[in-house]
Amino acid sequence: MASAIVWLQILHPEFGILNSFLRNFGIEPVNWLFDPRAAKPAFILMTLWGVGPQMVIFLAGLQGVPQSLYEAAEIDGTSRSQRFLFITIPMISSITFFNLVVGVIASFQVFTTGFIMTRGGPQNATLFLVLYLYRSGFQYFKMGYASAIAWMLFVIIVAFTFRSLRAASNGLDGMSSIDLICRGHSLPQTS
Repeated sequence: MASAIVWLQILHPEFGILNSFLRNFGIEPVNWLFDPRAAKPAFILMTLWGVGPQMVIFLAGLQGVPQSLYEAAEIDGTSRSQRFLFITIPMISSITFFNLVVGVIASFQVFTTGFIMTRGGPQNATLFLVLYLYRSGFQYFKMGYASAIAWMLFVIIVAFTFRSLRAASNGLDGMSSIDLICRGHSLPQTS
């Protein structure tokens, strides 16, 4: 909630920091939250600002990659880009998957910023599903309809999560040898 209020000040059409910055380059001020074409990009910008928790998870994952793998690859004569592609990325693939699933689930549940900043406007450009659910139930008093929306949202999120988990478990065949060894799987025997 506090970040939404801060972003209201940043995106203010006359006195906002972002428009002041754009004026320095000769760009006309943008009505970020009042123009239907600019409202969603403004929300995307706000979302990118809040990626700190995901970065902390990535940092923890990067610290969990054994240095011995990098040292062995360096002895074998690999370049930095090869070490990144064939060691780092496979070793943090589960963390990338986790951040992706949690991020998509969170994007389905956007409410506070849309409610505080635009109330779903302009012209319903920022009327997210949970905000629509809230309006249906608590403004228009269509509780049955709002309940149905909530259940559909639940079903969509569960279906997405199970589909993602299934796709990730099927992806085991495509993992690199290093990833399989580090995760405790035995390598397939070739004949």
